[in-house]
This record gives sequence, C-alpha cells and structure tokens, in this order.
Amino acid sequence: MFGLGWAEILVAAVVGLIVIGPKELPGVFRKIGQFVGKAKAMARDFSRAMNDAADDAGVKDAMDSVNSLKDGVRSVSDPTTKWKDFVPGSEIGKLSEERAEKAKKMHDAMAERAQQRLDAEKVTKAAASKEIQKPAAAKKPAAAKKPAAAKESATPKKPAAKKAAPKPGKDT
Repeated sequence: MFGLGWAEILVAAVVGLIVIGPKELPGVFRKIGQFVGKAKAMARDFSRAMNDAADDAGVKDAMDSVNSLKDGVRSVSDPTTKWKDFVPGSEIGKLSEERAEKAKKMHDAMAERAQQRLDAEKVTKAAASKEIQKPAAAKKPAAAKKPAAAKESATPKKPAAKKAAPKPGKDT
C-alpha cells in the first residue's frame, strides 16, 4: 500500500494514536474510509462517462477494428507462436549424439579393418619365412624363358601411319 511496509504503517498508527487520541481515532478512520469510497466512486463515474462519450463518437468501433487488425498482424508477424515448445539445445544435443555415434561406428570399422590387415601381413610374413626355410631342391624349377627373338617374331609390326593432309583454310 503506497510502498509502505508493515513497520512504517505501525509507526504511523502509533503517531496517529498519540496525536489524535484514542477517543477520536475511530471517527477519523470512518472519515478516511468515506473519503476513499467517494474518490473511488468519482473515478468510476469519470471512467464510465469517458467510455460513453467514446461510444457516442464511434471511437469504440474504430478501436475494435484497429485492435482486430493489430491481432491479425501480430499473429502473422509473431514467429514465437510456432516455437513455444522449443527447448534450446535439444536439437543440437540430438545431433551431437548422432554424430558421436556415427564417429564411433566409423572408428570401430576402421580399427577392425586395420586389425585384419595386420593379421594378413603376419600370415604373409609367416608363409614367407617358411618358404625361406625350405631347402633349395624342394622348390619347383622356374619355367624356361623364350628367347628374345621369338617374342619379336610373334608380334607383327604395324605399318607406319600416313600423315593426315592439312585441313583447308589452315596455314601450316
């Protein structure tokens, strides 16, 4: 009430009790109550008279139409009505979880392939070391090579290509 706390109201009541006196205090409170009631009634009458004058002048109809236009424009231009249930960070969190999951899958697949490659290299090295340990006589003899002359005679030579005649209109 008027920005006063209970302590200030109590101090004012004590001062009023001392200044006015205990006999006249109820009469003063009655007069204050009547004054506040009359002030509220006057404000209510003034507000009603202004509204009646506005109705007679047609201001109310104009205000209703302006308000309806405002509401229409506000509903079109207010993007927050579509995003009232939006939770900030929820979409980003979902995307980051999906990305982390995909990255983990890729990492696991790459690790598995690398392990397979390492295992294959070990098998190849083991097979190569076993071949080195075999005696030289156990190895199969290499196939006889054809003489170089036989290779040249087997493939026919192509005739030399003829030079193309220059196109008309071009200077060479």
